[in-house]
Amino acid sequence: QLKESGGGLVQAGGSLRLSCAASGRTFSSYIVGWFRQAPGKEREFVARISWSSSNTYYADSVKGRFTISRDNAKNTVYLQMNSLKPEDTAVYYCAATLRLADSVRFLYDYWGQGTQVTVSS
Repeated sequence: QLKESGGGLVQAGGSLRLSCAASGRTFSSYIVGWFRQAPGKEREFVARISWSSSNTYYADSVKGRFTISRDNAKNTVYLQMNSLKPEDTAVYYCAATLRLADSVRFLYDYWGQGTQVTVSS
């Protein structure tokens, strides 16, 4: 089971840190990704991290502003979001897989319920 937290309302230019906590299984072997879905839009890839943290991959829209990291001892993955823009407003989901998934949504097998991020202009 995955559970996101840390969402909220922030002004443009501000920062938030999302957390994705896993329970019920050992998380350390999984690739973990963050996705987001804005109203009326498809769920889109944001970032993903390998099980060892040695490899990260970002959507162009967040590169240089967002940082994904993980603490396997805490079974938690983080998404640090800086320089937030109104277009970052969405429900953010974390997802996990044992497959080489990168940005391909349907290759992720486990999903959280999401956390709302709202960026005001």
